[in-house]
Amino acid sequence: MPAIDLESAAHEVVRLLDGVTEDRMDDPTPCADTPVAALLDHLMGLSLAFTYAARKTTPPGDGSGPGPTSAAHLDPEWRTLLPQRLDELVKAWRDPDAWEGMAEAGGVKMPAEQMAVVALDELVLHGWDLARATGQPFTCSLADTAAVLEFTSAAARPEHAAQRDGLFGAPVEVAEDAPPFDRALGFAGRDPAWAPPAA
Repeated sequence: MPAIDLESAAHEVVRLLDGVTEDRMDDPTPCADTPVAALLDHLMGLSLAFTYAARKTTPPGDGSGPGPTSAAHLDPEWRTLLPQRLDELVKAWRDPDAWEGMAEAGGVKMPAEQMAVVALDELVLHGWDLARATGQPFTCSLADTAAVLEFTSAAARPEHAAQRDGLFGAPVEVAEDAPPFDRALGFAGRDPAWAPPAA
C-alpha cells in the first residue's frame, strides 16, 4: 500500500467547491496576486500534471502540461471537471507502479515517492488557500498534516533556499508550540491567521 494516499486531501478540496460562489471569483487568496478563479485554474492544472506524473505519461500537445495559471484561463466547466480530475489523481497514485522510478511534473523530475509528497502538499495548501479565501473551515488529517509539515519544514531550511524559490514565499514566524498544521503553513510562507481584507 502506498505510503501516502491523496483521497482525504482531494475530497476536502471537492467539499469546498460548493462554497465557491460566482461573486467570490475575483476575491483575493493567501497566494499573492492570485484571485479565487486563478487558484481554481491552478488546481485544475496541477490535478492533471500530477496524474500524468503518476502514470509516467507525457501531457498532450507540446508535452509541457497546463499553461500559466490565470483567472481568464479557468474552464467554464470547472465545477464538473475539477472533481473528476481529482478523482483520477487519487486513483493514479494508488497504482503501485506510480511509486517506482522517477516522475516528472511541470518540467521537474524527482523520485516518484517525493513527487507524491509534492502532490499532497499542493492539494493541502491550496485547499487551505481556497477555504480561507471563501470563508470556509478546512480540515486536514493527522497523517496529511505530518507529511506536509515534514515537507515544508525541510523546504524552509537555509540550504534549500534555491529549491524553495518559486514554490513558497518567505517563511512566516509561527510559535513553536502552535498546532502542527499552523507550523506547516508558516514554513510554507503562509500566515495561519490570514483572512480576506474587510469589505
